[in-house]
Amino acid sequence: KSQKMSRIVSPTCSSSFRRGANVCASTNVPETNNNNNKKKLPTPQKRRDVLIGLSGASLLSHAPYSLSSIEQQQQQPLTDIGELGLGCWSWGNSFVWGYEESMDDELQRVFNLAVDRGVRLFDSADSYGKDGRSEQLLGKFIREYPGDDAKKNDIILATKFAPYPWRVTSSSFVNAAKESAKRFGKEKIDLGQLHWSTGNYQPLQEGALWSGIADAYEEGIIGAVGLSNYGPRQLQKIHKYMSSRGVKISTLQVQYHLLSRFPELNGTKETCDELGIKLIAYSPLALGLLTGKYSVENPPPGLRGQAYKGVLPPLPTLLEIMREVGDAHGGKSLPQVALNWCMCKDTVPIPGAKNVRQLEDNLGALGWRLSAAEVAELDKAAEKVGVSTSQNIFQTA
Repeated sequence: KSQKMSRIVSPTCSSSFRRGANVCASTNVPETNNNNNKKKLPTPQKRRDVLIGLSGASLLSHAPYSLSSIEQQQQQPLTDIGELGLGCWSWGNSFVWGYEESMDDELQRVFNLAVDRGVRLFDSADSYGKDGRSEQLLGKFIREYPGDDAKKNDIILATKFAPYPWRVTSSSFVNAAKESAKRFGKEKIDLGQLHWSTGNYQPLQEGALWSGIADAYEEGIIGAVGLSNYGPRQLQKIHKYMSSRGVKISTLQVQYHLLSRFPELNGTKETCDELGIKLIAYSPLALGLLTGKYSVENPPPGLRGQAYKGVLPPLPTLLEIMREVGDAHGGKSLPQVALNWCMCKDTVPIPGAKNVRQLEDNLGALGWRLSAAEVAELDKAAEKVGVSTSQNIFQTA
């Protein structure tokens, strides 16, 4: 996820935010009140090659749109994305996941099996791998998929656009969407997402992100708009702006799993429910911690081992409860229990899979459900761990 790991914090430290606080205070969409002094609506126009920024919570400027154009742009959000998706961070990323081109044939088999078994959502990003390698692979895999056209046409290709420092105009994000579509080999991306908010460190860039992805939607480069790593306060702000443009926000993806329950605790899930936004859970297996493969004696390799060394000592208590719950369902594996927990929380988990065996294990999370009592038991066991993996460093409040 183009992320770094920050300090390990307790999940109980997260505070909730009041709904409606600090929302975007103003936009330049013309008002249409019924008094006699109302101003004539401006002619719709597009202005992208300007830096669009924020001053506090207020959007300084964006292209004006008439009410009639907003009405014409109304869409239904893309929320039917299946129960389980596939995250493609490891498809092309060498630094964290050790990707090599020799893996491509196996990844094609993973893709084919996932589609055959009904997986619809494949999530990538323009920062996954050198030169957008993950997007390139997905484009290749969908072209070479040997199955029937009905399943092929049901695939949802999603990607995320990184707010690199040089992307400071709305047109730069439109161009980013065009480049991603080219790597996919498609005219339109099914779901285009902002990879993260710059509100924490470069608020002047934030307006360019918002305007750019709305422009990309209006130009037909992306079919639906999604977000990633937005917290409830920033989500309220961008929702108000997108509503003024007549653009629906379909999805929000955040790190969410048994060792990272911040979306429950800080109001993100509640806000998504209020606004009709589907929550996608990325890293639902805690980058491997919930698979049972790792321990204090056998930590994850590389960066993950350093980031999670504080979580490993108390982790076995949670894993033991997960095993007991899995056994009660006929021997379900730890990953299957972890993914089913996410689905029971009304989210769509998008675990990764680098080989067919991993995919088969993930697919075993479908077709059954934990009971409410089992979900509560797992919640309690997660709390007893006492520490949590941190959220993405770019996650906003």
